[in-house]
Amino acid sequence: MVIIYYVTSPIDSTVGSRPLPRAVSVFMKDSKEQRLITNVYVDGLNLYYRALKGTPFKWLNLRQLTEALFPDDVIQDICYFTSLIHSRNDPGPPQRQLLYLRALHTLAGMQIFYGELRDRTKVRPLANPVAGLPDFVTILDTEEKGTDVNLAMQLLVDGFTGAYEQAVVVTNDSDLAGPVRYVRDDLKLRTVVVNPSQDHTPKELVAAATYIKRLRRSHLRHSLFPATLSDAQGVITKPPGW
Repeated sequence: MVIIYYVTSPIDSTVGSRPLPRAVSVFMKDSKEQRLITNVYVDGLNLYYRALKGTPFKWLNLRQLTEALFPDDVIQDICYFTSLIHSRNDPGPPQRQLLYLRALHTLAGMQIFYGELRDRTKVRPLANPVAGLPDFVTILDTEEKGTDVNLAMQLLVDGFTGAYEQAVVVTNDSDLAGPVRYVRDDLKLRTVVVNPSQDHTPKELVAAATYIKRLRRSHLRHSLFPATLSDAQGVITKPPGW
């Protein structure tokens, strides 16, 4: 038997015609342990480059992954923050990304938020200049814009409106330490940072979170979509090489 109670949102109003979400606490009968209502905020490109690139785990089911990482909690919304990639010569990467985004949209509680990738020309000094040659080179650099801001804003808005009791942030980007700390210290809500990298967790995130959890290859290995699935558009097939 499950006992459920509602937690009143800090701000009891509506946005347009849609009521503000409220977290729901769940207790198992005869157990003192509370199952925390958990929202997950995934820094998509950070996850890809830190944990997935060059592995057979890119076809990753984020709901299955987070439910494996937090089996004693209730995973509510999963917010995925990314930018649509582009390729100057190879159409393959953008096409594979779109297939993956379609697969993500089949998951319950899934929301996807987009930033932007921008190409910029920059002049940079050479690390090892050669006598008689220019000391500077012109490069074409791609920068991601908006993803961190989108994640921080959604994390804070959901915290203010009582949408969760626990926030899980999948990243090792220290730029997100500020909003993570604010949710913990000012909103008095539990914050967990899942570090997708095998490197150390930045000290700023360690200091900001309630605790840190490491993402391991075993978690990825057991959290993959099937090779084929379907949505309203038809069949979605795992890209070759994934």
